[in-house]
Amino acid sequence: MKIPSSELPKQSSGAIYHLNLFPEDIADNIILVGDPGRVPMISAHFDSIELKKSNRELYTHTGVKNGKRVSAISTGMGTDNIEIVMTELDALANVDLEKMQVKPTHHQLNIVRIGTSGALNAEIKPGTEVASKYGVGFDGLLQFYEHSGIDNEDVVRAFVDYTGWNEKLPYPYCVAGSETLLDKVAFDMYQGVTATAPGFFAPQGRQVRGKLMFPELKQNIEGFEYQGFRFANMEMECAALYGLSRIYDHRALTCCLAIANRVTGEFIDDYHSLMDDLIEKVLIRM
Repeated sequence: MKIPSSELPKQSSGAIYHLNLFPEDIADNIILVGDPGRVPMISAHFDSIELKKSNRELYTHTGVKNGKRVSAISTGMGTDNIEIVMTELDALANVDLEKMQVKPTHHQLNIVRIGTSGALNAEIKPGTEVASKYGVGFDGLLQFYEHSGIDNEDVVRAFVDYTGWNEKLPYPYCVAGSETLLDKVAFDMYQGVTATAPGFFAPQGRQVRGKLMFPELKQNIEGFEYQGFRFANMEMECAALYGLSRIYDHRALTCCLAIANRVTGEFIDDYHSLMDDLIEKVLIRM
């Protein structure tokens, strides 16, 4: 079946619309970051760089590290951007963009997101590398996709019951990351459950001038525990990445520096060297 151009648009050059990339521009091993400025941080570790492209906040550097081809791509912040990037990456790998048809054989990508987060557990000190075994989304993105079989519904029901989840909020979802990448990349990192919020302030329990509708929510998230599930940290992309990676059959993992602890109030603002160490570690192990 041919995909209409309105559903998967391309630029006049033939490049996929938002990423401004052709299939040959991406490697099988991809590192995603939110901040465009972090892309050159990653490519500085490459042995050679073959490609630099950008469009809006979406920057791509593809090169070689230790004989392995790698792409570093910025997504910007939030699950809406993750949906665009993941869908277009999958299309680059699995859609014939000239015929606008799905290819007969599936091509799987390895995708690791590197970012920052706030710890939700007092034992996680700022500067700790946290790998996400599961992502729990509060953004509602996955509810727009048919996703039976990938959502850990028992955990979601327990969480909804524990928190008294308000019906006005998007219904949560819980998806596991890639066990293969978790064992390969994050075997020595703190491993836990990551909460994905649809914003930085009120959705994460931060009040500045606007009053919170659900001021108890952050404390309820911190206190939730169910059959070994306990939240380690909170950020804005992981759950959508995991959900879409399962839908498109790619491997995905999120590795974040905890730069703040929301329980103890600790925060580190100079984490450049720690981020650089995490980047090198992921590049070597992917």
